[in-house]
Amino acid sequence: MKKLGLGLLLLLLLLVGAGLLFQQQIGERIFARAVDNAIDRDVLGTLPDGINVVLCGSGSPLPDPTRAGPCSAVVIDGKMFIVDIGGGAVRNLGQMGLAPGATEALLLTHFHSDHIDGMGELMLQRWAGGGRDQPLPVIAPEGVEAIVDGLNTVYAADAQYRIAHHGEATILPTGFGGEARPFSIPAGQEEMVVYEQGGIKITAFPVDHKPIEPAVGYRFDYKGRSVVFSGDTIKLPSVAKACNGCDLLVHEALNAEMVRTMEKTFGKAGNKRLEKIMADIQNYHTTPVEAAETAKAGKAKMLVLNHIVPALPFAYLESYYLKGVDAAYAGPVVLGHDGMLFSLPANKDSIERGDLL
Repeated sequence: MKKLGLGLLLLLLLLVGAGLLFQQQIGERIFARAVDNAIDRDVLGTLPDGINVVLCGSGSPLPDPTRAGPCSAVVIDGKMFIVDIGGGAVRNLGQMGLAPGATEALLLTHFHSDHIDGMGELMLQRWAGGGRDQPLPVIAPEGVEAIVDGLNTVYAADAQYRIAHHGEATILPTGFGGEARPFSIPAGQEEMVVYEQGGIKITAFPVDHKPIEPAVGYRFDYKGRSVVFSGDTIKLPSVAKACNGCDLLVHEALNAEMVRTMEKTFGKAGNKRLEKIMADIQNYHTTPVEAAETAKAGKAKMLVLNHIVPALPFAYLESYYLKGVDAAYAGPVVLGHDGMLFSLPANKDSIERGDLL
């Protein structure tokens, strides 16, 4: 037994020594294989016909090591629509095998910084990486024109650098930047179709995120399946009405009890400014329980919580965050994490779940 133990130890030492001796060669092979796998990865081509929803960012402005800023990708018939584009979300798309170049359009629910601060990177990656010859359509309420024009100006020098470096045959000048496609829902009107093509229908509806105006949510319909995004809002009957039996309700959520704890702590520390901010943000968001009540009223098949406030860096906190939700809604509730995939196959009732991160 002693000889066997000594032999295993010597073998282990030899393997470790060989690993160190050939570290560069091993690293070279590992890298080459990783590049091959990344280039060959085609997530879009593997998704079923129907509506596929990916959380490319489930966080908020508060720092969270596990969540990028608000972002959802909706993939239908090979086309990818992005709903809001928070910081870090574009890099998540790349890691998940969802090429930003496949983006058909960006839809914005409102113009809070955490919902738009990834726009420049998305426009750049879609253009340069995707070889697009037309700017990124940005579908959003009126006011989006100034944002798109501003980003086009900010990135103008960068665009010229890339064209000069790679040549116009590779980086097509006509594809640079974004193109604003504003809409305005008439007063008293409950909804407005903002995109309809190839059987895909996207409907916008107003929500209440005062003092931020305008603010909207979106409903996607395709081949008998539907998903609704609440955008940032207080609890509203209009969100439940927009759902109206939808397969998936993706709703923002702020746990007011947890935020009040933060508010009190800042107050005790003498930080009046952050104490005031924590108090203020409670009055224009929806709590997890209220989101569950909306899902019940809207007869949603599944509720997915996103735009998670506050940050939940430890899984142990999730049960506390969801306190009271089960009593408010009997259907399945999912606390959003970056990379989650929800597939709604065409003309079926099932919701298939996966993870791309």
